[in-house]
Amino acid sequence: MSTSVQPWNPSPGVSLRPEQLKVASRRVDSVRSIALAVAIASGFVHAAQLEVRLAQRDGSGVADGVVAAYPIGRAVPAAPSAEIDPRGLSFVGQVVAVRTGTSVRFPNSDNVRHHVYSFSPAKTFELKLYSGDHASSVVFDKPGGVALGCNIHDWMLGYLYVVDTPYFAKTDRDGVVTLKGLPDGDYELRIWHPRLQAANEYLSERVTLDGELLRRDVAVALRPAEQPNHPPAGLELGLDARAGSVR
Repeated sequence: MSTSVQPWNPSPGVSLRPEQLKVASRRVDSVRSIALAVAIASGFVHAAQLEVRLAQRDGSGVADGVVAAYPIGRAVPAAPSAEIDPRGLSFVGQVVAVRTGTSVRFPNSDNVRHHVYSFSPAKTFELKLYSGDHASSVVFDKPGGVALGCNIHDWMLGYLYVVDTPYFAKTDRDGVVTLKGLPDGDYELRIWHPRLQAANEYLSERVTLDGELLRRDVAVALRPAEQPNHPPAGLELGLDARAGSVR
């Protein structure tokens, strides 16, 4: 769909009075305004891509980092729902990113009960001894990092990172993430990881998108892992699907 409006010109040899030219000019301006409004309403706006790679000092990529682009001076749409399902006595995946206001369900695909909780400032909650699909939902209404644990299985450790923007994603095993469909403009780019070693909760920089692919390489330092998020070797209880039997 094109939003281009060609200038209006009278037919050769036709002369118009000044008042006629003013009327024609106003009509052309009106057509341009209507075309622009239709383009915006139809979603035909210039969109850019932002590719970010997180790497440690040795050059190795950092997986499970959350990259979020915050539009500066623009509104964002409402948040969707999400789900975190403990499987194999661990949180899968260990890092989940959601929008502020997202309602997150916590079903249980294991054959044993879980007791999921968090004491993080961004969200404090507790889901006591539950099993199956009849799990409660928790609304994450504040931005920030949320550490998840299980009161029964101490090794279980997961993270939610809550962002105030619809433009976010996790890095892959190579530390790379690509955010697509971003309207042109200025953004605050935020980098978060559960083991990020920095003065603040996240790293931040300002970027400007103009319809092209923008690439950023970001160096990060990580703290050592706190605990494994998987059961001890030889522990088999609860590792079968719900339909199976408990060993």
